[in-house]
Amino acid sequence: MAWSGFDSVLHAVLRIGMGGFVAVVCCQLVVNGVLGLAWHAAFPEIGYLKLLGARMVRDAAATCLPFSQVGGMVVGIRATCSGHGLHPTRSGRQVELPEATCANLVDITTEVMGQVAFVLLAVACLVVHQRSSPFVLPVVIGAAFLMVGVSGFIWTQRHGGNIFRRFGGAITRNIASQWHDNLQAGADHMQERLEAAWNRPWHIARSAAYHLVGWLGSAGILWLTAHFLGASLTFADAVAVEGVTCAIMSMGFLVPGSLGVQEGAYMALGHAFGIEPSVALGLSLLRRGREIIIGIPVLLAWQIMEMRSLRTAGRTEKAAAPVASPTMEDKSIG
Repeated sequence: MAWSGFDSVLHAVLRIGMGGFVAVVCCQLVVNGVLGLAWHAAFPEIGYLKLLGARMVRDAAATCLPFSQVGGMVVGIRATCSGHGLHPTRSGRQVELPEATCANLVDITTEVMGQVAFVLLAVACLVVHQRSSPFVLPVVIGAAFLMVGVSGFIWTQRHGGNIFRRFGGAITRNIASQWHDNLQAGADHMQERLEAAWNRPWHIARSAAYHLVGWLGSAGILWLTAHFLGASLTFADAVAVEGVTCAIMSMGFLVPGSLGVQEGAYMALGHAFGIEPSVALGLSLLRRGREIIIGIPVLLAWQIMEMRSLRTAGRTEKAAAPVASPTMEDKSIG
C-alpha cells in the first residue's frame, strides 16, 4: 500500500464506484473458496474451513506484509497448525507441524501445475490476438522452466527422503540428542505424509484442476474490472493478460508483494492490447486494493485468534501444574 500510494488505490476504487469494487471483492472471495476446494481435494482428511482459512492467511501474509511468497508459506504453515475453534481434521485432532508443512508444499505444487496449464492457455490466446507479440517466446520459455521446476519439486517430495534425512542429520549432529531425535522424527513423519499424498494421483489431479479453475476465475475478475474501467477487453484477452502477468510475477517470486513487477507487467501488456496506461495501472491498483481489503481483516482476525489460543494454553498449563505437597517442616509447624 505504501509503495503504490493510498491515494492512487483510492482513486482507482472511486473510478469504478463502491458498487463495482464490492462486486470485484465478492468475486475474489468466490475464487478463494475455489482455492480452498483445491487444497481440500488433495487433503480431504483435513477440514475444508481449516484449509480455506489457512490459505487466506498465507495469501494475506504474502501480499499485505513485507514477505516474499516463501515468507507467506511459513505463515501459512503456522495457520494450518492452529486450531482456533475449527475442526482441523475429520477426527478432530490437531494438525501437527510435519503434516502442515507437507500440506502447504503439496498445495503450492498443485497450484503451480494449474498455473502452467493456465500460462500455456494464455500464450495461445496471446498468439491468436497478436502473432508477433514479443511476450510469446519469453513466456513460453518461462512456462518450460516452470514445468521443469515443478517436475523436479515433485520428484524431490516423492523420492528425497534419504537426502532430507542425511542433510538433517548433518545439521543436527552436534545439538542435544533429544532435539536431534525430535527433528529426525519430524522429518521422517513429513516424508511419510508427502509419500502418502503423492500416492493419491486422482486427488492431486483434482487439486490441480481446481487450481486451474481458480486461475481462470482470476482472469474473469480482470475482465470484470476492465469492464468497470471502460476498457474493451474480451475474456480471451483477459486470460492472455492475466496468464502472462502471473508468469512474469512467478519469475520475481522473491520480491515482496511483487512490488513493481505486477505494475510493469500490466502496463506492458495493456499497451499490447490497446489499453490506456491509466487503465492498465488502474487494473493493477484495484488488484492490490482487493488484496488489501480482504487480507488486512484476515491477518487481524488470525492474530486475535492466536492471542486467544496462547492465553488459553497458558491457563491450561497453570491449571495442570501440580500443587506442591506440604513438607515435614510445614507439618511440624501445623
